[in-house]
Amino acid sequence: MIKVFKKFIQEEDGASAIEYGLIAALIAVAIVVAAGQVGTDLTGTFEGVSDELTG
Repeated sequence: MIKVFKKFIQEEDGASAIEYGLIAALIAVAIVVAAGQVGTDLTGTFEGVSDELTG
């Protein structure tokens, strides 16, 4: 039983999968934040164009 437990502790395959998952989650958060900022900037740009066309 102790051998099985030691082998389980030394196993690192699951740890690397978790690390990849965390990296993917951080990249996804960065993409969402960047997309939100681009959307805000585009809204301001189109409002400026609209004001120029109607004014």
